[in-house]
Amino acid sequence: MGRRSRCRRLQQQQRPEGAEDGAEGSGKRGEAGWEGGYPEIVKENKLFEHYYQELKIVPEGEWDQFMDALREPLPATLRITGYKSHAKEILHCLKNKYFKELEDLEVDGQKVEVPQPLSWYPEELAWHTNLSRKILRKSPQLEKFHQFLVSETESGNISRQEAVSMIPPLLLNVQPHHKILDMCAAPGSKTTQLIEMLHVDMNVPFPEGFVIANDVDNKRCYLLVHQAKRLSSPCIMVVNHDASSIPRLQIDMGGRKEILFYDRILCDVPCSGDGTMRKNIDVWKKWTTLNSLQLHGLQLRIATRGAEQLAEGGRMVYSTCSLNPIEDEAVIASLLEKSEGALELADVSNELPGLKWMPGITQWKVMTKDGQWFTDWDAVPHSRHTQIRPTMFPLKDPEKLRAMHLERCLRILPHHQNTGGFFVAVLVKKSSMPWNKRQPKLQGKSAETRGSTQLSPADPTEGKPADPSKLESPSVTGTGDTEIAHATEDLENNGNKKDGVCGPPPSKKMKLFGFKEDPFVFIPEDDPLFPPIEKFYALDPSFPRMNLLTRTTEGKKRQLYMVSKELRNVLLNNSERMKVINTGIKVWCRNNSGEEFDCAFRLAQEGIYTLYPFINSRIITVSMEDVKILLTQENPFFRKLSSETYSQAKDLAKGSVVLKYEPDSANPDSLQCPIVLCGWRGKASIRTFVPKNERLHYLRMMGLEILGEKKKEGVILTNESAASTGQLENEVTEGQRAGETHSPDASEADSPEVTAGCDLAEAHLPR
Repeated sequence: MGRRSRCRRLQQQQRPEGAEDGAEGSGKRGEAGWEGGYPEIVKENKLFEHYYQELKIVPEGEWDQFMDALREPLPATLRITGYKSHAKEILHCLKNKYFKELEDLEVDGQKVEVPQPLSWYPEELAWHTNLSRKILRKSPQLEKFHQFLVSETESGNISRQEAVSMIPPLLLNVQPHHKILDMCAAPGSKTTQLIEMLHVDMNVPFPEGFVIANDVDNKRCYLLVHQAKRLSSPCIMVVNHDASSIPRLQIDMGGRKEILFYDRILCDVPCSGDGTMRKNIDVWKKWTTLNSLQLHGLQLRIATRGAEQLAEGGRMVYSTCSLNPIEDEAVIASLLEKSEGALELADVSNELPGLKWMPGITQWKVMTKDGQWFTDWDAVPHSRHTQIRPTMFPLKDPEKLRAMHLERCLRILPHHQNTGGFFVAVLVKKSSMPWNKRQPKLQGKSAETRGSTQLSPADPTEGKPADPSKLESPSVTGTGDTEIAHATEDLENNGNKKDGVCGPPPSKKMKLFGFKEDPFVFIPEDDPLFPPIEKFYALDPSFPRMNLLTRTTEGKKRQLYMVSKELRNVLLNNSERMKVINTGIKVWCRNNSGEEFDCAFRLAQEGIYTLYPFINSRIITVSMEDVKILLTQENPFFRKLSSETYSQAKDLAKGSVVLKYEPDSANPDSLQCPIVLCGWRGKASIRTFVPKNERLHYLRMMGLEILGEKKKEGVILTNESAASTGQLENEVTEGQRAGETHSPDASEADSPEVTAGCDLAEAHLPR
């Protein structure tokens, strides 16, 4: 199977419960019914209507509007990547070019609705439109808009994401120094939002915080890797674990081993997905209350595990794309009750002005799949006890119930702002969880044993609270979370790993499934590979060389990656505990004939914004006209570039260079964000090593319209270059007669970054 086929296959993977983000994936059938002669799904479910009318989650008099909205297709929404310096340029391009062209456009006699910003999303960085894929293909202007969306999405500058899915990361209130855990992360739209928030200041290449993104499904982890890699961050790690028992990690704090607690946790749990009926129309046919009853225990265990790993003063967001209180308020109420005051619901009513939501409810009932109602656990017959649990019912004590403030939960109804249905609760941790306070110090025990004693008190099969007395020990002195951390101080690193080698954990211990991952090997301080690189690029003394890693223990190192020092700490101290799928950002690639040059490694575009602040030589400042030539022509000769660029390049030795464009504030019509590109200084030419979608992105930001490509010459045709194509061809022929080579040097021709498309090679997919 080819690389593109693998990419398509992964992108088509959907959560079985219909729970995520931006993808229009399984909603295709909803636009034109079933194809190939199959009958269209009827958007009716009497049990669904009976259930929610009885629970009264919809305000009186709004039921018909609620149901009408559910039957309408979901508007497409897009989010501009906020941390990149060119976010404003993309917004300007969208508003003043693409949206303006749609203003008076008619398709099949109907006026096209111009996209509108989401009123509650900061800085107009999120937009929604009712344009369907079918309409997008019916007009040249719309086709151009569609191509823009596809290309910018691949470049990581735009994310097509459902509107309500954008809410949880916003309510986490992330700061660049926060340690974040995303417990059920795939396919990754929310994860990319979290990464953006870490990198809010582009001048800081290594923020102190990081994101650990986890998913239980091994295959979906690779989709998550692909999403995260588009943002080119050294602060993201993708791991593969069951979220309900995700291991506690250790970090080294000044020579002392301590448990890692997270400042922010996103707990977007698997759910029945009845809030996604507008895009996943299968839910209409398959919906039953049994789905919620079966998921409740798992949701509670995941939320409890998250609460255990949250730092005191930290914030955890629990969310579902279900409207069902069994998956929503019941989970939150049960978690709050067993936390005994350690957790409380935060009042976030003023944090997203413009967002319409309904407060959480305090009373609800439980219904079986055959329509039988129960209002109290005591009324549930014994034969139903495995299906219905006491944690599914509201608290009886009115005082305790009031103190929980369940009305602080947010339920988003589809008809209020033309969105999907969603539920969000924001929890703040005030103190250690009660069972951790009673946790004995278990000196000398293995990490696995220790981890199992600290699992959530929820029963692993049913979500039933365990008897707290069973968690106590006669010799226990009150130990809090921090003391548990210190109890691990004497723990030795298990296994036989060498220094700086973080291999995959042993499969027997962890019962691992999925593809075998290569190890993460940090480059030793005395490795002879590094000094030539340091000298060639005149790296700053502050360059964090200890953060360089590779994915092989044997043979030549072909790719060099970088992680932040905080993630390095996590990797080195937890290789026996976790299965890491991917981390690090590619910064250097080996040239096939690199030994001919002073440095065997060329720069990689993927990591250039992280690496650039440390590079002090081989930097060529280019003008906007130079950038246009470099990005539209495969290997332009020196004489095509400005004299300033030529004078900088002519004395440089052959090899990798940095091409830097600085905006001219005196010329407000020019591109007003800096651009850093990887290039190669050849014998008589300079070429760029930039993926196709990224090339197209920069050209669009400079106001050029992309008309197509000339594969033979490697030329991208724009509205400026098309007129001079004949002249270009003459120049090429003339150059060849003069003995100049137009094809790249051998080391240039082998660049993996020249090919565009869905490059998942770094995700280590099976061949």
